[in-house]
Amino acid sequence: MMDFSDYQGSIIIISILFILFHIGLWKLFVKAERQGWEAIIPIYNIYLMIKLTGRPMWWLILFFIPIVNFIVSMGLMIDFAKSYGKTSFLSHFGTIIVPFLVFPFWGFDTTTKYLGRSATDEFRKKHPFQKSGTREWADAIIFAVVAATLIRGLFLEAYTIPTGSMEKSLLIGDFLFVSKVNYGARVPMTPIAFPFAHHTMPVTGTKAYWEGIKLNYHRLPGFEKIERNDVVVFNWPMEADAPWYRPVDKRENYIKRCIAIGGDTVRIINAQVYVNGAATEDLRFGQTSYFVKSDGTSFNPQTLQDMNIEAQASYDADEFLFTMTREQAEQIKAWPNVRSVTPQIRMEGDYYSQVFPNDSNFKWNEDSFGPIIIPKKGWTVRLDDTNLPLYRRSISVYEGNVVQQIGKDILINGRKATSYTFKMDYYWMMGDNRHNSLDSRFWGFVPEDHIVGKAIFVWMSWNTNGSLLSKIRWDRIFMDIK
Repeated sequence: MMDFSDYQGSIIIISILFILFHIGLWKLFVKAERQGWEAIIPIYNIYLMIKLTGRPMWWLILFFIPIVNFIVSMGLMIDFAKSYGKTSFLSHFGTIIVPFLVFPFWGFDTTTKYLGRSATDEFRKKHPFQKSGTREWADAIIFAVVAATLIRGLFLEAYTIPTGSMEKSLLIGDFLFVSKVNYGARVPMTPIAFPFAHHTMPVTGTKAYWEGIKLNYHRLPGFEKIERNDVVVFNWPMEADAPWYRPVDKRENYIKRCIAIGGDTVRIINAQVYVNGAATEDLRFGQTSYFVKSDGTSFNPQTLQDMNIEAQASYDADEFLFTMTREQAEQIKAWPNVRSVTPQIRMEGDYYSQVFPNDSNFKWNEDSFGPIIIPKKGWTVRLDDTNLPLYRRSISVYEGNVVQQIGKDILINGRKATSYTFKMDYYWMMGDNRHNSLDSRFWGFVPEDHIVGKAIFVWMSWNTNGSLLSKIRWDRIFMDIK
């Protein structure tokens, strides 16, 4: 379950808004001659709102259909406001955007009365200010789109874990909420875009945005700064390149753990990450690859599935490659048919060209890397031909300069430069599944303008490999993210 101390600020604000909304709903229910306590019972309160507005009872089924439920809920909220004589644009706007303010205001306002079931013909005849059914639906859809855009852009956005790069901290099929307010919401940099689509239109596969208008990077004030070990959603920096060439805010969303912040020094030795010379905290759910050699007998597939361990056959018939946590490795060592369990680690000097900065002068790999200093806003680095490969992409691609190297001379925007002062903070992001994660070890730093938000908790988890009765991972529902 959630450790509320980790997200105290966000939880307090959400709790206050939740309470205000239900206080208002309580008072409005009383005005409609219902019991106030009925307003705080989930699902039942929706049933009563449907009844009080005169919508058909089968609407309740629509609340269990994704996307449809959002639009229908906006329509029901507007109907509910109309039942109390609230028909203006501002009233409807407030109903959708800040119901936690307008509902208590109307609830305690002695002039606000329940007028009847606004979705019925009888009500429309009695109150001619009512709009046509088509107009009502059009308004509901428009409000839903506006509300969804504002909520997703400024406050909270749902996110699904598509890959195993964060296992076992986050599993494939986890549905989580990403807070935009913790670090401060980023003002849209490509504001003209199709609602509910990130960068590509469904079906057609065309762009879901228009680049005719572009805005500079700005971020609203947040509650906190990014800290080491935060789980962060960000735009994948490599989509600045071919074949994508996407704007910053339309690049693919990734989720990783922030290992280091601007000004930190990162080094990896034998797969152990060190930040500023100190070994990072051993993640409880972090996992890596191990060679597991058996005595010739096979392993029970169901047991491995229950432990959520990925297993692949190795070159040796009796050897397998397991992806698992350190704790699981110790557990498997004790199995009677296991001869050895050995971590799969690349040795120092075993150059892997896919690893950042993709330069043979830096003979690094994913398990032996660095040291490297993470750029920080205002930090001035002395440049020469030995460290330029580390910072060239940040200076040119992310901060918009033209960088050239002629012999040993470095030119920035046509002028010889021996140093550079960074304009943004940068971060080092890594997946907890260290041998199955495309992260900063492969593409370097993440600029601050790519940060989307902070992952706060899992609200649903769906096991695609589970049986019919075990599809939902009940133990992960409302689990905090650490």
